[in-house]
Amino acid sequence: MRILLVEDDRQLGKLLLYKLNKQYHQSDWVTDGGEALEKLSASPYDLYLLDWMVPTISGAELCRLIRGKQDRAPILMLTARDTVPDRVEGLMAGADDYLVKPFDFDELFARIHALERRKATEWNEEIKRIGNLALNTRTLEVSRSADRILLTKREFQLLSYFMTNAGRVLSREQLLDQVWGLDKEVTLNAVDALH
Repeated sequence: MRILLVEDDRQLGKLLLYKLNKQYHQSDWVTDGGEALEKLSASPYDLYLLDWMVPTISGAELCRLIRGKQDRAPILMLTARDTVPDRVEGLMAGADDYLVKPFDFDELFARIHALERRKATEWNEEIKRIGNLALNTRTLEVSRSADRILLTKREFQLLSYFMTNAGRVLSREQLLDQVWGLDKEVTLNAVDALH
């Protein structure tokens, strides 16, 4: 897992980098928010560990910028700012978790592993792929290779159901049940009408 660590305390940064790499993570460490922005613009990361109070661009502002780029990688704030309003602001800025300094390294790594598990589960649920066709159930976007495909809501629901049941023969009744729902007043011809 690639981690970007943003921490301006050099002693803590060196220790964190050592411990992260010892846990088999490939980590980059920067001491400034501007450097962090350059790093994440160059290539995406799997996880961000952000100190709030760093020079140039704060950790909270970095959260907003990361989320503004539609980057959904987990963000863990590591900060001395420990009031409830601070924690609320950090989480509302886009952080997935918030750990107050000083912290225990065992707790930090437990939180990192929990974020890894959550990300893996979310991606499995959100992105369906068959060949070069990708369907995102959260954003309702479909793409083939690099080309975006525009679908109606019903077409998206049908494609999602087909991808979930790839390789199976589906009856009209199954399609009506799963896509339209049994409580809807539709006829078997509704499936034929979508061509």
